[in-house]
Amino acid sequence: RAANMIPAHDSPLAALAFDASGTKLATASEKGTVIRVFSIPEGQKLFEFRRGVKRCVSICSLAFSMEGLYLSASSNTETVHIFKLETQKEKYVPAEEPTTWGGYIGKVLMASTTYLPSQVTEMFTQGRAFATVRLPFCGHKNICALAVIQKIPRLLVAAADGYLYLYNLDPQEGGECTLMKQHRLDGSAEPSNEILEQGSHDRPLAAQTYSAAVTK
Repeated sequence: RAANMIPAHDSPLAALAFDASGTKLATASEKGTVIRVFSIPEGQKLFEFRRGVKRCVSICSLAFSMEGLYLSASSNTETVHIFKLETQKEKYVPAEEPTTWGGYIGKVLMASTTYLPSQVTEMFTQGRAFATVRLPFCGHKNICALAVIQKIPRLLVAAADGYLYLYNLDPQEGGECTLMKQHRLDGSAEPSNEILEQGSHDRPLAAQTYSAAVTK
């Protein structure tokens, strides 16, 4: 007997993942444009993130960080999105008339959301990626994981091209993550100019040393 039923998406589910505590559930549909996070067992929607609007994708993997603060989503595209699961605190701002055209436009847009269809209104309230990763491939199946290695947050991506990619993650600023290392998963030798031209894939890239990452 089901303890609860969660109407997560209109389209069929493509991926889901629980956090380490079992109190959060992340879901993605076959469209792959929206990622939602629900509380368990209540089934209340906690977060909603938009991966993109330009194209539908096939979500390959969803993964929470161990403490449940970050959620990564990889797909059949070259981009991995990392979302930060934190509630934005609303600050009281005294009402005042906007003094620029941008201010007027922003005020009109916010007011118009009251009269727009719910699907359009949701686009204004959906969160965006806190950090992104640009993979050196597109179209390969992959699986991602968030971990803390030597006290530094990392994103690991294992792909069907036979490589494990290791990226750093700036927990304060986010932004685009940097490729630190990559390894052949089968352990076999490879030409030095395959994929990267800066030496062994089992060593940090020359321009991105471990000490440089720590001091960031």
